[in-house]
Amino acid sequence: MLIEFKRYVLPSLLAVTLLAGTSRQQSLAQTSKKKAAGVASWITNPDQSALLQRQPAPLAFTGTTNSNPTIEVDDSQRFQTIDGFGYCLTGGSAMLLSKMGTKERAALLKELFTTDGNNIGVSYLRVSIGASDLDDRVFSYDDLPEGQTDPELRQFSLAPDRQYLIPVLKEILKLQPKLKLLGSPWSPPTWMKTNNNSKGGSLKPELYNSYAQYFVKYIQGMKAEGIRIDAITLQNEPLHPGNNPSLLMPANEQADFIKKSLGPAFKKAKLDTKIIAYDHNCDKPEYPLTVLNDADARQYVDGSAFHMYAGKIEAMSQVHEAYPNKNVYFTEQWVGSKTKFEQNLGWHVKTLTIGGTRNWARTVLEWNIAADPQQNPHTPGGCTECLGAITLDGNAVQRNVAYYTVAHASKFARPGSVRIGSTSTGTPPNVAFKAPNGDHVLIVQNDQTTPQTFNVRYKGKQVSATLAAGAVGTYVW
Repeated sequence: MLIEFKRYVLPSLLAVTLLAGTSRQQSLAQTSKKKAAGVASWITNPDQSALLQRQPAPLAFTGTTNSNPTIEVDDSQRFQTIDGFGYCLTGGSAMLLSKMGTKERAALLKELFTTDGNNIGVSYLRVSIGASDLDDRVFSYDDLPEGQTDPELRQFSLAPDRQYLIPVLKEILKLQPKLKLLGSPWSPPTWMKTNNNSKGGSLKPELYNSYAQYFVKYIQGMKAEGIRIDAITLQNEPLHPGNNPSLLMPANEQADFIKKSLGPAFKKAKLDTKIIAYDHNCDKPEYPLTVLNDADARQYVDGSAFHMYAGKIEAMSQVHEAYPNKNVYFTEQWVGSKTKFEQNLGWHVKTLTIGGTRNWARTVLEWNIAADPQQNPHTPGGCTECLGAITLDGNAVQRNVAYYTVAHASKFARPGSVRIGSTSTGTPPNVAFKAPNGDHVLIVQNDQTTPQTFNVRYKGKQVSATLAAGAVGTYVW
């Protein structure tokens, strides 16, 4: 997780304590009933007067025209397939979930990972390989006393994850067996690093093969637990060695590691887990391009992953256009605990959900799924202001802004959805999908300071809709 002062000036952040209970039951009421003819809609307003609230009456398609901006949805235009929308299940998040009562945790996980009734259908999770900065301590799967090494990984063990993360993942996968998982390391074991420290340093070239086997053992070990890792990145934020834990891995070193060690190791072990390059900010598209420009590395690489703490989301399209047969993923964005709901709602949906998928992302992931009221746990030097999608205080649950920004997509644009054409100029920011069940899903964000009325047109007929200033709407037909 990137910890830099420039974050605090981003217009992107927050969440706020939200009311559970009655208002939430009203907000998603009747979603499990058969949809009425026309367009069903769910709205979230920046003032929280509506929180993913289903509107009582469907919008009716008519042949009437007017002068309002019109979003034309065209399902003959097809773009990338969606793998899912979700969060990072940090070790700290898993710890807090584990400490809930059994019934309370089961109810919350059902709400998060299934789609019926009031549930929001989170469909993709990122987990850390070893500790992230939102674990309660720093660890790897092969920690040794100072001065010792284990190049053959005889002491490798997933034991640190067996207390919290693995049991929680097993509960989640029982609810959502097809949920995909991305694994990302924050640091190799310290004895593999040039500085012998969890923070910073580089991977020792003479231990490339050992680290490749570390990934192989991780994937095989999780598989033995019944947990399939769909993809891995090589290093979380490889150009940010100031976090704890962290590692500096420049693009040329990542390409060398992939082509010399990791790719061949995966091939020998017959692993189908995807290898994804980069996993850092949109300001350095030259990094993934450097990896992909290396033909020996490229043969093993599925695509590239991005964060948005710097740069522009359009950088993902730059990489896609250079290598259209390689995939693009958006894998992390935090919400700051000292910012406000209304500052974050529109920015996250416009920039990440809409902007990310319009720029070829197959996933859009917010950062941590859960933290406590003091934004704990975290490592020494880890993020102290990372607000979870939910705040857990024992069994008490508060739903924060990232809960809603993800839910507006995850509940409706299910895995296997395909992004389809929708008008992008002269209209509110939007993105459209064709879901596997045949539904059309349109997500719209009013980025103006006044209410906006617009049309949604499909196959020559249209409906009119209005969004309050800064509001988000999901429209399904």
